[in-house]
Amino acid sequence: MFTRSRYRLRLRSRTLELGERTLIMGILNVTPDSFHDGGRYPDAQSAVERALELEEAGADILDIGGESTRPGADPISADEEIARVLPVLDGLQGKLRIPISLDTQKAIVAEAGLKAGVEIINDVSGLRADPGLADLVKSRGAALVLMHMRGSPRSMHKGPFARNVMRDIAQGLRASIAMARRAGIPKSKLLLDPGIGFGKNYRQNFEVVARLPELARLGYPLVAGVSRKAFIGWALGGKGQVWPVEKRQWGTAAGVTAAILNGAHMVRVHDVSEMWQVARIADSVLSAASRA
Repeated sequence: MFTRSRYRLRLRSRTLELGERTLIMGILNVTPDSFHDGGRYPDAQSAVERALELEEAGADILDIGGESTRPGADPISADEEIARVLPVLDGLQGKLRIPISLDTQKAIVAEAGLKAGVEIINDVSGLRADPGLADLVKSRGAALVLMHMRGSPRSMHKGPFARNVMRDIAQGLRASIAMARRAGIPKSKLLLDPGIGFGKNYRQNFEVVARLPELARLGYPLVAGVSRKAFIGWALGGKGQVWPVEKRQWGTAAGVTAAILNGAHMVRVHDVSEMWQVARIADSVLSAASRA
């Protein structure tokens, strides 16, 4: 069984140990159109309450997003994105004890978030959308998740898909790492996300989960986001049917388990309390294997 490397992620408020156990990143989308929870938290107060629920359920990090990156999603302006996330960040001041990650591709949005207490920027474009984001992250001492995405949210499922998905991901992540390091961001503040569901076909997403150990060789902690995604619905549906997103919890549990056993240090999920249990069992299996 794969042995997961250990890292320390240095944030402004604390240092997170990665690899001893899997960390849970709880998803909070304050968007009207995200594929699973879009529109569920239409105002800042309901979003703040949800954030506190995620913390209570076992989240180690809260990941807030103000712009949908589902397949086919249209981009929104920085002003609109800030208007969605900033009231929530302000409302969490002094209430949330876990660190906050902001899911954004825009430096101007990231800057607003960092001023409001965000400690991690989660960039689904891997610095391709806004190269200025790297300099901002460096100047603010924030951590950065670099994700691989083929194309953009609007185009990523229109193809063509990569012939060799693992080579495509590795090349893309190496390019993102190079941009981050040129900006002076320390290695201890970087995480990599292979972008499961972002510009890969259904079969390729399963291949990525199975071959995560190959990406671990890049030498950075890995983040995996499989939660309720379409490739799970495709596998469960059969005969051309796609299992509904609201019924993909158990499929997600299997995907999270596989990702952890293959080296993920952090899993990004909607269902925090359930996936907290899944992660604890998967971690126990990893621990037993290391002692065998």
